[in-house]
Amino acid sequence: MLKLFYNSNTVEAGCDEAGRGCLAGPVFAAAVILPPDFKNSLLTDSKQLSDKIRYELRPIIENEASAWAVASVDNKEIDEINILNASFLAMHKAISKLKIKPEHLLIDGNRFNPYKSISHTCLIKGDANYLSIAAASILAKTYRDDYMKKAHLKYPKYGWDKNFGYPTVKHRTAIKEHGTTNLHRLSFQLLPKQLKINF
Repeated sequence: MLKLFYNSNTVEAGCDEAGRGCLAGPVFAAAVILPPDFKNSLLTDSKQLSDKIRYELRPIIENEASAWAVASVDNKEIDEINILNASFLAMHKAISKLKIKPEHLLIDGNRFNPYKSISHTCLIKGDANYLSIAAASILAKTYRDDYMKKAHLKYPKYGWDKNFGYPTVKHRTAIKEHGTTNLHRLSFQLLPKQLKINF
């Protein structure tokens, strides 16, 4: 059973990202503040849920959360500042969009760049232990998947409607055969021998 709070009597925002390991597309992040009476037996780490359940949970989270926000950092900026800093930046952008200012941040993972004067706690596997982080993981994942499904319509050869930009065999084979797009992260190891072709 996931925990609702890390610190009771504190306005906490759970934060998580999606798309950090992808070869293409933005990294997305979400921040979610849940009410003290929130309950949902299905809610857990988005990676443990089916696509169907994730999309069923998204409107529940959006309707029942005290506040939520989603933000992204594109592949160009990822190449400029690196994926770790881009992930932190996406979280910062999501936090800044919350309609309620949190008093504490719960961050999925073991590292974070502090956001203004708000205290934070990094939690390894936090998305499998805290409801607010799990909710953030679902929003970040589904919004990013939606983005990549739209990108697939423009670049159908890469299979982004299925792999969402992750380094699958099909994705890497398409890069080898067709080169890179303007959504690929050129600072990443796209292939054993990096391609410089763009279109």
